[in-house]
Amino acid sequence: MTVETKLPYDKDYINQFSQDRSEPEWMQVLRLKALELADTLEMPKPDKTKIGKWNFSHFKHSAQGEKISSLDNLPVEIQDFLDKENKSENLLIQRNHSVAYASLSNELKDKGVIFTDIFTALNEHEDLVKRYYMKDAVSVDEHRLTALHAALMNGGVFVYVPKNVQLEVPLQVIFWQEDPELAMFNHVLVVADDNSSLTYVENYISNNNEKQTVANIVTEVVAHNNAKISFGAVDNFAEGTTTYINRRGVAYRDASIDWALGQMNDGNTVSENVTHLVGDNSNSNAKAVSVGRGKQTQNFTAKIVHFGKQSEGYILQHGVMKDSASTIFNGIGKIEHGASKSNAEQESRVLMLSEKARGDANPILLIDEDDVTAGHAASVGRVDPLQLYYLMSRGITQKEAERLIIHGFLAPVVSQLPIESVKEQLTQVIERKVY
Repeated sequence: MTVETKLPYDKDYINQFSQDRSEPEWMQVLRLKALELADTLEMPKPDKTKIGKWNFSHFKHSAQGEKISSLDNLPVEIQDFLDKENKSENLLIQRNHSVAYASLSNELKDKGVIFTDIFTALNEHEDLVKRYYMKDAVSVDEHRLTALHAALMNGGVFVYVPKNVQLEVPLQVIFWQEDPELAMFNHVLVVADDNSSLTYVENYISNNNEKQTVANIVTEVVAHNNAKISFGAVDNFAEGTTTYINRRGVAYRDASIDWALGQMNDGNTVSENVTHLVGDNSNSNAKAVSVGRGKQTQNFTAKIVHFGKQSEGYILQHGVMKDSASTIFNGIGKIEHGASKSNAEQESRVLMLSEKARGDANPILLIDEDDVTAGHAASVGRVDPLQLYYLMSRGITQKEAERLIIHGFLAPVVSQLPIESVKEQLTQVIERKVY
């Protein structure tokens, strides 16, 4: 089935949108080229998931958000996402498509750290943004959704840590989709130069249970030689948002990229998390948890591609499905020819709590080199009735028993997440979804 691609946004609109934000000429040219490509490229084809009837073309593209005078004025559900130890420092809040709050410590500024919204970065750090924007990690012409993203990008952040700078405190971004019809075409670009390190945490939140809109998110993470990046995210889009998230990482020699992802959307979701281990001795740990409920359909792909020698890649995914929700976990480890002494390991597990819930775990190893190690584990099953019976026989209600089982099933992943604030946020979101 063909997906409708006619958009209410044409060349003139894109030109005006770009000019209003004083974007450099190369960005305007990129947008227009991407708009043309969107009419010719095919949609992505996620494994075993039909997206032909999903909404990717009906949305509002632009809306402003008010500044925040105090973090205490934020809604409670957003305050829950704030890092308790660094509540107001090194924090950026994007409200709709406006920067509502931004803070970066003088210490990090003095070290040359850049932490700002994508439009400010295009004006003040054009050369750096141009060097990485949709170059090594994600290409404009991959498929229709990447082209639409490039044409309609309307928000996001840029993070750059200079050589030999190690950040001891996390940088946090909250993307608040306040307007129920507003689409998010966010672009997140995180770069750690040689011998640097950082922890980055982002949160997506919306409340559009009735209105329909789109989130088309592209994230590019680049770790140069001997750099270390810990990337944490809790995605919490409401039922009305159709979500496509493409997170890509590139790790060079002796570099590492660790992912800690809480995939907690309530609407239909396709999520790709791909890391390219380009340099020798590079490594990546990709950990993710998900809870599905209602009638939503989800497709999650975690993929680590080994190019460098002695590179290490580990994938760990656990998901719980309730009601009539369905999900597919694809875990892919690919070792290219020449990546000798590399190791690819993965584990994907899905637990179903109802008869109508569906889960599928697909472990895939693609090995083009002899001198390597690799392994995988996958399981899909329903909750053990004996476990429920045992808990209920002790006076625990069925709902509370299911809650305990869910937390126990997700604990092996949540407990291993390297970012403490993400653990806390995930626990809160899981609690809300369980009840």
